[in-house]
Parts: sequence; C-alpha cells; structure tokens
Amino acid sequence: MELKDAVAVVTGANRGLGRHLAAQLVERGAKVYAAARRPEAVDLPGVTPLRLDVTDEESIRAAARTASDATLLVNNAGISTPTPLIAGGPDAVRREMETNFYGPLAVTRAFAPVIEGNGGGAVLNVLSVLSWLHPAPLGSYAATKAAAWALTDAAREELAPRGIIVSALHVGYMDTDMAAGVPADQKADPAEVAAQALDGVETGLPEILADEVTRHVRQSLAASPNAA
Repeated sequence: MELKDAVAVVTGANRGLGRHLAAQLVERGAKVYAAARRPEAVDLPGVTPLRLDVTDEESIRAAARTASDATLLVNNAGISTPTPLIAGGPDAVRREMETNFYGPLAVTRAFAPVIEGNGGGAVLNVLSVLSWLHPAPLGSYAATKAAAWALTDAAREELAPRGIIVSALHVGYMDTDMAAGVPADQKADPAEVAAQALDGVETGLPEILADEVTRHVRQSLAASPNAA
C-alpha cells in the first residue's frame, strides 16, 4: 500500500508507539487522524485529533463517521497490567480483553466498510511477542495478544476479497511508558519499530517482526515441543 496520500487512523496516537506511527505517517505524506480517548492530549503537528475510545461503541461509530475518508487503520491502543490468569482479579482480566481484543475488533468492524468504500487499503494490528510467549505473571495480557493474533489472521482472510490487507506487528519491550520498569538495554526504540511497521504495510507483509527476541520466538514455533 502506498502511504503517500493515504488517509490513516491511528488509535492511541497521543503517546508511545502510536505517536511515532502518526508522526512518521505524516512524514511519509499521509493524512492522519490521531485518535485518543482525550483528543486534547494529542500535540503532534500536522495531524487531526480524533476522539476514539476503543471500549465505547458509540465513540467508535462517531469516529468512523468523522474519518469517512480513511484508507488505513492502525489498531495501536492497548493496556497492560501484571495480571496472572488464575490468581489475578477477574475485573483486570476483563478490562484487558475489552481493550486489547474486543477494542480492535470493534474498530476494525466499523472501519472495514469505510476503507472498502474508499477503494481498499490496509489494517495494521499492533500485537506482541507475547502473542506466542505466555509467562504466568502476564497471563492476562498474553491471552489478549494471542486472541488478537487469531483475530488478525481471520480478519486477513475475511477482508482480502474486499481489497483490505491486514498486517500484524509483533514486538517485545519498547522504550515507552508501558515498559517504564524494564532496563533500557532490553527495550527497542519505538521510532525504529514504527519505521519497520510502516515499511511492512507499504510492502504488504502479513507479519512484521520488529526485534531479535520476537524473531527468535516466532521461529521457535516451528520447533518440536519436545525439542531440547
């Protein structure tokens, strides 16, 4: 997909990776709706702030009406809590699933007909290495990203006949607020991750693996579960 003159909606664009994605899309010549629950928090030059709460169906429908010229949707908004699935509070598990799975599902359902009506385009889902690696202390988050991976693969097949390419970005820790407690040498530069993601969208990659840890874990899925 050519990003020059594309019309992009980026959820969670007020900070972190979303902010880098929105900024780099502008640099590549796209019109950008920078979506956030509080659009007043968006301070990027060259973008159109857009109110969008991925857990609020009316907010999503209103955003799709406003961004009726969209050709690219970036499902970036998400949350992470250190919640194990068995010992953790069920409310936290539900909140993560509502935001990280049902959120992008609802936004994609709203924007798919918009993108199709504008001649086709693409959807990029921001996932995680934890789509495939499921540590117990982060069991809730990992479960949401595994579900979002399945969502991405199924949506790719369903939307292809409608002229919409669906890509997944998988990445480990990034230097953002979400990973503030992680040592710096274990975190990727979100600006570099954003550049890889947008390159992948332009070339139509189904999966974009943004760091070495992610590439190693993805490759290991093909190994025998009984391998040493």
